[in-house]
Amino acid sequence: MTTYADCTFCGGEVEERHINYDYRRRDHLLVLRNVPAGVCKQCGEKYFTSDVLRRMDQSFHNIFERAQQPDQVLDVPAVNF
Repeated sequence: MTTYADCTFCGGEVEERHINYDYRRRDHLLVLRNVPAGVCKQCGEKYFTSDVLRRMDQSFHNIFERAQQPDQVLDVPAVNF
């Protein structure tokens, strides 16, 4: 388990949780499930260790640049605002 400092935005306590995270880069969206993250109990700000960030980036490259098959493909509605 990772220990996180207090939230840099509101000063609240940050606890480790496993979350779903929408990883967006360029025109791509990758939904990552069960990601370990520090989440502020007060404002919800998310924090990631450098190892987790590297793994998220690697997953993105594997899917969008190396054509690795994802666990699941989702249909996501989109609208112009």
